Amino acid sequence: MEKGTPALGWAARDESGLLSPYSFSRRARKDEDVTIKVLFCGICHTDLHIAKNEWGNALYPIVPGHEIVGVVTDVGPGVKSFKVGDTVGVGYFVDSCRSCGTCSKGYENYCSTLVLTSNGVDYDGATTQGGFSDVLVVNQDYVLRVPESLSLAGAAPLLCAGVTVYSPMMQYGLNAPGKHLGVVGLGGLGHMAVKFGKAFGMTVTVISSSPRKREEALERLGADAFLVSQDAEQMKAAAGTMDGIIDTVSAGHPLVPLLELMKPMGQMVVVGAPSEPLALPAYAIIGGGKRLAGNGVGSVRDCQAMLDFAGKHGITADVEVVKMDYVNTAVERLEKNDVRYRFVIDVAGSQLGAAA
Repeated sequence: MEKGTPALGWAARDESGLLSPYSFSRRARKDEDVTIKVLFCGICHTDLHIAKNEWGNALYPIVPGHEIVGVVTDVGPGVKSFKVGDTVGVGYFVDSCRSCGTCSKGYENYCSTLVLTSNGVDYDGATTQGGFSDVLVVNQDYVLRVPESLSLAGAAPLLCAGVTVYSPMMQYGLNAPGKHLGVVGLGGLGHMAVKFGKAFGMTVTVISSSPRKREEALERLGADAFLVSQDAEQMKAAAGTMDGIIDTVSAGHPLVPLLELMKPMGQMVVVGAPSEPLALPAYAIIGGGKRLAGNGVGSVRDCQAMLDFAGKHGITADVEVVKMDYVNTAVERLEKNDVRYRFVIDVAGSQLGAAA
């Protein structure tokens, strides 16, 4: 029997979320598996929540990371889609049942037995470990091709933040030139929604509680307008002007003032994940026939389409690249939203240290 691949990563071992070197083994390569040397991995808010067990589902020790870009170093005999040397990506999940209704329709991201890239349970019962590590072994059907034109560090967050906003924009028609899109929040998800919206040819308005982000939104990211959500006069003046809204905020916030910004039959999509419930009075959606949906990342098909679109239009995330030994400081800063807009670990350029 073929042995598993030795791996070295950084793991959290308890609810402190503190990460330190960790030695483990990847599964033995199967016929349709791709072995990947990890080059870069983004740090997502989800990594923070899981490492600190804020969602109550931590399977310690946890190697976080699901915004992964790397290079293929080995392929199984059944692999037809990739070859050694290809630049590839791995996102939020690494397997699904392939037989349920959502999988058969190409929405495997909603499979009830989805295997997450990190802190998931594989079909053999093993706990999955993510991209804060030097090597991955993944079935070819869940590996993505990264366009050569993209910066690899800047491409890594596309595997989660990018597809999380791109997928609902495509699904709900929030990609039509000339339509007016509102983007709530200007962080890792929000800045990607602005970039995709402008590339689609839309009019984009950023809605933020922070007036300090006005210059960033308008001058650096190219948004067309900026609203301070706590300014009642600004919000009133913009009422009924937007075709749709992408809400990226991960903290509690009122929905009604945002819904009032939309035209009748407008579509709002929530992609941020506040820990507390969001209040939704029925009148806020009945009047005007307004619609509210959620979205969780995207399918493999959606993610590849997003990467191809990003490659064509030169879209990457704005990132701060750090070494692995800075990761605990990066997590502390991420908790304070002290990053523009995504930390990305230079895994290949890091000394991963002696395993603890």
